[in-house]
Amino acid sequence: MNTTPSSGVALITGASAGIGATYADRLARRGHDLILVARNRGKLDDLSHRLKVATGRQISVVTADLTQPDDLRKVEAIARQEARLNMLVNNAGVGSATPLVGSDVDSMEAMIDINVTALTRLSYAVAPEFLRRGGGTIINISSGVAVAPDFLNGVYGASKAYVLAFSQSLATELDGKNVRVQVVLPGVIRTEFWDDSGTSIDDIPGDMVMCVDDLVDAALAGLDQGEFATLPSLPDTADWDKFDAARHALRDKLSFRKPAARYLIG
Repeated sequence: MNTTPSSGVALITGASAGIGATYADRLARRGHDLILVARNRGKLDDLSHRLKVATGRQISVVTADLTQPDDLRKVEAIARQEARLNMLVNNAGVGSATPLVGSDVDSMEAMIDINVTALTRLSYAVAPEFLRRGGGTIINISSGVAVAPDFLNGVYGASKAYVLAFSQSLATELDGKNVRVQVVLPGVIRTEFWDDSGTSIDDIPGDMVMCVDDLVDAALAGLDQGEFATLPSLPDTADWDKFDAARHALRDKLSFRKPAARYLIG
C-alpha cells in the first residue's frame, strides 16, 4: 500500500487511451489520486488496475459519454463534490480531417458537444470550487489547429480555437487567485484520434508526428515552468509571444465610434 501523501485528486476525461491515459500514468506517478472518465469501461478498468499496481494511488473510474447530457451532468456533480479534487484535465475530444462539405452534420454537432460543451461545463463545475478552496489547476487540451483552422476539418479547427479562446479568458479572470489554467496545443500526435479522422496518420510526414509520451511529458514540463500556453513542437516560444502580442495590439484597434476611412464612401 502506498503511504505517500496524495498530491490531491485529478479528474481526467478521455482517459481510457492515448493522451488521457498517459496523463493518468504521469499524474499518478506524481502522487495524484485519480478519477478517470471515458466511455469504454473495459479500458478504464485495465488502466486503473495497472496504475494501482504501479503507483499504489487511489483510482476510481466513471463510465460516461460526454456527448450525452445525463452523463455529462453526472461527471459535473462528481467534480463539484470531490473535496480533494485540485486538477481537471479536459482531454476528451474527437476530430476529423474530412472537408466540411463532405462531413455529416450530426457528427459535427457531436464534435461540438464534446470538444466545446463538455469542456465548458466541466470547467464551470470546478472553477468556483477551486476558488472557494484556494487553489487548483485546469488543463485544457486544444490543438495546433486552433491557430491554423484551415489545416483539418473546419468544425474541428473551430472547436479547438474555442478551447484556446475560452482558456485565455478564464486565465485572465482567475489571474492572481491561485487557480492555474494551462492550454496545450499539440501538433500531430500518434494516437487513436486518427483511426476515425478520415486521414491515415501514415500519410503524414513522419517528422511531423510526435509520440504521446513526449507530448504529455512536454505538457507537464510546461505546466511546471508556469506556462499558460504550451506548444510542445514549437522550437522557440518567442514566436508564440509575438503571435500573442500581435493579438493584443489588434484588440486595441477593434472598436471605435466611426468606421475606418476606407469604408466612408462619397
